[in-house]
Amino acid sequence: MKMPILTVFVLALLLSNGATFAQNKTSDVPYMDDGHTRHLLDIYTPENPTDSKLPVMFWIHGGGWQVGDKSDVALKPQALTDRGFVFVSTNYRLLPEVEMDVLIQDVAKSLAWVHKHIADYGGDPNSVFVGGHSAGAQLAALICIDDRYLADEGVSFNVLKGCVPVDGDTYDIPKIIATAEHRQMLYGGKMFTFGHRQKFGNDPEKHVDFSAVTHVAPGKGIPPFLLLYFSGNPDTRAQAHRLESVLQDADIPAKAFGKSQTNHSQLNNDLGQRDDPATDELYQFLDRLTQ
Repeated sequence: MKMPILTVFVLALLLSNGATFAQNKTSDVPYMDDGHTRHLLDIYTPENPTDSKLPVMFWIHGGGWQVGDKSDVALKPQALTDRGFVFVSTNYRLLPEVEMDVLIQDVAKSLAWVHKHIADYGGDPNSVFVGGHSAGAQLAALICIDDRYLADEGVSFNVLKGCVPVDGDTYDIPKIIATAEHRQMLYGGKMFTFGHRQKFGNDPEKHVDFSAVTHVAPGKGIPPFLLLYFSGNPDTRAQAHRLESVLQDADIPAKAFGKSQTNHSQLNNDLGQRDDPATDELYQFLDRLTQ
């Protein structure tokens, strides 16, 4: 029996990108008792793991802290389970239903649940990588640098092996606010009614406190960083190099890598694709820290 031409094409495309289909998914796992409908995460595991303690990638979706879902993972679960990882994607409550500090606490509670329970899924609770795209990049960076959030959940930085923020523009929030508002002043247009200034609390002290760069210091156990960004976006490029510089000044391994000929969304969606330069950087980063 012949397969339809479209089916053959799709299968060939998936195989050319390295898909093996050897993956199990556990959906909508609650990470809080009697929690919100967004207090859920998905867990992807290799179908035939070669180890009982696999490294874990904990992923935080983007969406401007207002939208987005844990299902927005593209190729990453398949790509990383193929490389012997457990992949976890989490939801969290969103603005404006909750304020930013509560939103960040949700992410910390989710990661704490993973640390406590991921061994039941073959993951190593003491080998956790944290990544995220866009708004998720800011959350990933902050969770891995400002130790107060995980400490409140009883989780030490010792369990974190690396951080991979992807195309975030808010590692230094006062600078991105100043950049955006100066641009508005120069070129006109309506000022933001719910821009970064408002999302992060309208209080300059909060803008500083929610900035990952504020909390970088040597000796805290901050893990190594790989900062991926779209080189055609001056804001995410500048923010990636700003955080890279602050981390390196504190003797924390950090590398910012820019990919051209892409865009904000495609950079994230292409992670896991064969012959993708950002994926190559990701794999080198993970291999160096897991082998």
